[in-house]
Amino acid sequence: MNVRVTYGAALARYGFGEGHPFGPDRLEAFWDEMVRQGLEQRVDIAAPVAADDAAIARFHAREYIDRVKTQSESGTGFLDWGDTPAFKGVYEAAAFVVGSVLDAVRALLARECRYAFVPIAGLHHARRDGAAGFCVFNDIGVAIEALRAEFGVRRVAYVDIDAHHGDGVFYAFADDADLVFADIHEDGNYLYPGTGGAEETGTGAAAGSKLNLPMAPGSDDAAFHAVWPQVERFVRDGAPEFVLLQAGADSVQGDPITHMQFSPAVHAHAAARLCALAEDCCGGRLLALGGGGYNRVNLAQAWTGVVDSMLDAAPDN
Repeated sequence: MNVRVTYGAALARYGFGEGHPFGPDRLEAFWDEMVRQGLEQRVDIAAPVAADDAAIARFHAREYIDRVKTQSESGTGFLDWGDTPAFKGVYEAAAFVVGSVLDAVRALLARECRYAFVPIAGLHHARRDGAAGFCVFNDIGVAIEALRAEFGVRRVAYVDIDAHHGDGVFYAFADDADLVFADIHEDGNYLYPGTGGAEETGTGAAAGSKLNLPMAPGSDDAAFHAVWPQVERFVRDGAPEFVLLQAGADSVQGDPITHMQFSPAVHAHAAARLCALAEDCCGGRLLALGGGGYNRVNLAQAWTGVVDSMLDAAPDN
């Protein structure tokens, strides 16, 4: 199979209970739509894999990992300022997110697949030393560090179309010129985390290696397509060896906590265009991550659109 999708009960464990926007039912909402469309028969289904402490520590501070473990045992308190509650087993659940992403990276680099999608992943707010915005461990940051340390892949492109700015990734790599960062998000003046202004282009020697495109609340598909070519040019000019897409579905109209009005077709388009770009730049090696999205119908349609675009783009399909 050219396209690999991670699915299994262990991945669904990453969720904060009934009533929380990031509930445990998000994975099944996506998978039900995969089955309805018959897409699950056309992909390689990979089981979730847990990361160990050493892998997580490539990005996160040991003291923070230990704190997550402690609160995972008690199941009490918050891991940030109130958005990300601890629950019994939260460490293990978050470790499965990180490990599944790392396993997809390994599969892509071993040429076991052309493209891969991990639906419960893309936790782009977590900082090196703390949780934030429903995100316990930053699987993206861990993957970038692992690509460099384990696989010798230096030039990585990260594209984010979640409604929220990918601040945990941006600030961790703001001074890293080899991390090409392009983020279309709702203007931080109107939405958490309040960052990602157009003037934020990277620091020091990395100035100019980051592209932030804040969008007005209510921005629709026409607004997306007006700026998307800029993303493509920026990423292509960065000559990446590996491409990451954070395909958060909370930018789709009708999400309960954002104000964007994209249709799911935006996600399918972004995936299709990045598949073509990845073919030109790095022989495939595109890993998409589900990210946010709190309207279950929206995330199901947006994420299956990503998978469908990958299937259409894959050679020999």
